[in-house]
Amino acid sequence: MRPTMNPIPELTPLLKQLRLSGILDSLEARNREAIDRKLPYTDFLSLLIHDEVARREHKKLELRLRRANFRSQKTLEGFDFERLPNLNRAVVHDLATCRFVEEKVAVQIVGPCGTGKSHLAQSLGHAAARQGYDVLFVTQTQLLGSLREARATGNYARRFQSLARVSLLIIDDFGLKPLRSPEDEDFHDLIAERYERTATILTSNLDFDEWGEAFAANKMIGSATLDRLRHGAYRVVLDGDSYRDPKPVLGRSKASVEKGGKPSPA
Repeated sequence: MRPTMNPIPELTPLLKQLRLSGILDSLEARNREAIDRKLPYTDFLSLLIHDEVARREHKKLELRLRRANFRSQKTLEGFDFERLPNLNRAVVHDLATCRFVEEKVAVQIVGPCGTGKSHLAQSLGHAAARQGYDVLFVTQTQLLGSLREARATGNYARRFQSLARVSLLIIDDFGLKPLRSPEDEDFHDLIAERYERTATILTSNLDFDEWGEAFAANKMIGSATLDRLRHGAYRVVLDGDSYRDPKPVLGRSKASVEKGGKPSPA
């Protein structure tokens, strides 16, 4: 019997049946490579298996990134360290190893508006997703709003557990709005449930010693919550100019705008 020169048509339904249809993406190219290089059958099979593993890992990563709810594709490679000369790059890159996720502690990032807190938090989230961790990025408002909506629809327990179990929860803009009842209780319960079980990143415009002000209605709940967040936490301070500073108006002098934003007469 003459060997089949093109086995792909015969293999296609079998690979689909075995849920290995991804191999078809590289089978033809790998087959030509094996013939040209006179590879042993085991080497040819090894190439196909490695291709399939890489394809599946890439697919899993894409799914984790979609579920993470990142605002944009912010990565550490695109972070502008030059704007923050006082920031210790070695510390940031150490955080990107995601050791803190294994340690199940918090990372607290503070600084003025526009210094890159959200960018840095999402960059660490991307690093965690690439290392196989499930990540979720939400603002404080989104987080508490989702719990409020879940309570109204009878799905609070399910939503709470999904937030409690995620390997890395990133809470952006902590303290931007004061926590009122029952939001402060929900926030405390979530942090308490995640304490020493999972990792959390928080960003805030408030200095560390001002975080208690976010719990305006109940200082006792605030103290208990912050005590858990501080335990073993890594702290990062971003101190620099805002990257959101407006660009100068081209072709117009500084004196060409009067009060109220109306242009002065020529």
